[in-house]
Amino acid sequence: MAALITEQQFSWPPGIVVEVMAADRELAAQFIRRVTGTTRRGTAYRGHVLSLAQDVHGVLHVEYHQLPQIERDELILPEKLMDRIERHTVAFTRHAEKLLAAKRHLKRGLLFYGPPGTGKTLSAMYLISQMHGRTVLLLTGGAMCSIETVSQFARMLAPSTIVLEDVDLIGTERHSQTVGANALLFELLNQMDGLADDEDILFILTTNRPEILEPALAARPGRIDQAIEFPPPDAECRRRLFELYGRGLQFEVGNWDTLIERTAGASGAFIRELLRKSAVFAAEESDDGHLIVKERHINEALTELLVGGGALTQSLLGMSKAGKNREFK
Repeated sequence: MAALITEQQFSWPPGIVVEVMAADRELAAQFIRRVTGTTRRGTAYRGHVLSLAQDVHGVLHVEYHQLPQIERDELILPEKLMDRIERHTVAFTRHAEKLLAAKRHLKRGLLFYGPPGTGKTLSAMYLISQMHGRTVLLLTGGAMCSIETVSQFARMLAPSTIVLEDVDLIGTERHSQTVGANALLFELLNQMDGLADDEDILFILTTNRPEILEPALAARPGRIDQAIEFPPPDAECRRRLFELYGRGLQFEVGNWDTLIERTAGASGAFIRELLRKSAVFAAEESDDGHLIVKERHINEALTELLVGGGALTQSLLGMSKAGKNREFK
């Protein structure tokens, strides 16, 4: 038996072709099946975090990513919300065999929606770190044109997770889209529809603008099973955010309750930037290298972000409308 492996880099689509010649046809077929099975079960791609990128010639290639390890205490979300998210993701992964044996389908889709900076992407990264053994495929920006190929990878490497950020870029109402965007939307819907129920593939979609999502994506059963809202943090969550992002800083603050009240409507991203800017104000006044963040430094940073930064800065950092309409002096 002889095997010839050829790299077809100048054909479309490029790939690797394995040709086998043997006196016994069945022996050659067995060899091909073994190569195919080894490829599917191998560790070159399986269990990694991957994305597809296009080069200047339009050829797709695989990129590997090392995501930061996110701990549960870094997610400042209401406990009931965390329970809902984990039940539909981590619990499914943990009990996949039992659910499949009970004829419960494993294919599922989650839609994370809410203002910028409220923890949607961070939650997705946390889930990736908790669902061990799953292949993760990231779809962002220009890579969205490779939805079909990514879905093929997901089938081959299942159990797998597809993370598609800012789905509103392709998932808006059909009448407000370009022809190219419509094609991508239809491809996404087709891929989500075309998966067998027993395929352990999880879609996690995120958006800041759920109100403009295509109804066929947001409402039709079988595509999205759970829509989970990430609201601006309440007072207790804001207090925890100050504690989280204040690690490593020394504070002289007389009344934290007042600051927490003044940041009503702020997102986690806003509070993180607020404390970073406060540290800069404190550093400018420090002569001995000992940095102490005082209450007036936080007030100055708050005024600069909400007044000097204008509406665009507030929106970029996830300040809700309620927070924007408050007076800050």
